[in-house]
Amino acid sequence: MKVIDTELPEVKILEPEPFIDHRGFFMKIFNEKFFEEYIAPLKFVEEDHSGSYHNVLRGLHYQINNPQGKLITITSGEIFDVAVDLRKSSPNFKKWVSVVLSDKNKREIWIPPGFAHGFYTLTPWAEIVYRTTEFYTPQNDRTLLWNDPEVNVKWPLIKDILPVLSTKDGNGKLLKDADCFD
Repeated sequence: MKVIDTELPEVKILEPEPFIDHRGFFMKIFNEKFFEEYIAPLKFVEEDHSGSYHNVLRGLHYQINNPQGKLITITSGEIFDVAVDLRKSSPNFKKWVSVVLSDKNKREIWIPPGFAHGFYTLTPWAEIVYRTTEFYTPQNDRTLLWNDPEVNVKWPLIKDILPVLSTKDGNGKLLKDADCFD
């Protein structure tokens, strides 16, 4: 597996090395020893699987009192995946990075605690698996508004068409009003 640095040093893109032959492929998507050596020691406690149609935007989500680290893997389709640094003490506070994850490039992204996460679906259908380092707790769930002008994520939206959002995501908070990390 190859680790690719991003402009936010804690966020990493992972590129598994699939074994491909006439039957298909096999690849390792997580190895605890590798993570411990190249990323950070961690333990995943929950794994979630979601599917989204084209033009769906989910996020930007985070948990305030028990922040989650997330390993995002795509199993089908293609997404534009985003991490936003919400740590006020960080020199990268409110900066964001993105990566296109697809079933073709087989990339993953590691988003550590203290970051918001969101994605936009680029294909007719995409399925994503999230491995998290903390359990989901509804009382700590927060949403940063996807189009906050202070953060200014450059989503690859369809021209003149708003993305499909949940009520929760459409009502996310602006950064100036959001709960952030110290």
